[in-house]
Amino acid sequence: MGSAALEILGLVLCLVGWVGLILACGLPMWQVTAFLDHNIVTAQTTWKGLWMSCVVQSTGHMQCKVYDSVLALSTEVQAARALTVGAVLLALVALFVTLAGAQCTTCVAPGPGKARVALTGGALYALCGLLALVPLCWFANIVVREFYDPTVPMSQKYELGAALYIGWAASALLMCGGGLVCCGAWVCAGRPDFGFPVKYSAPRRPTASGDYDKKNYV
Repeated sequence: MGSAALEILGLVLCLVGWVGLILACGLPMWQVTAFLDHNIVTAQTTWKGLWMSCVVQSTGHMQCKVYDSVLALSTEVQAARALTVGAVLLALVALFVTLAGAQCTTCVAPGPGKARVALTGGALYALCGLLALVPLCWFANIVVREFYDPTVPMSQKYELGAALYIGWAASALLMCGGGLVCCGAWVCAGRPDFGFPVKYSAPRRPTASGDYDKKNYV
């Protein structure tokens, strides 16, 4: 029962991380305007993401514009799009694989093969977390490098946006959840008695005296 609990806990963490990764992918706050001047009142704030850029006025009005051309985007944005979307789709595949190999489902017959399927699903989730870290850390490195670059004008300096922090948290959840799923599957493969207990009782058969045999078979 302990290994099944590990698998369920890991799957829940992976699902939360998957939702967080989708949220980070869609949010336009990968880069936000850095306020480096001494003006208390700022006219507008600029957000930049993978799919659009937004301008937020001091009055609260926000206007977003989707990028017109994919080929006109920078290399890091194109690569981040591909890696993030790939990680989201791979997490979907990992979900089906994990559910097929989980001890709480009957998609695969119980045994070492079922544990290997769950182990594969956990490894795919961990791979999703690592894959999502690549564009997040790449963007963070670019933002930090340009922030401290004296040749970059003040108006073009940006800070780390909220989407990056959400993505880092989602990646951590995916890797931790995938590790828990792998641990649960590994324990179940080594100790089958740690899984869900299933007991079978044979039907009672009548004896020669007409009474039923009261032996229980487990």
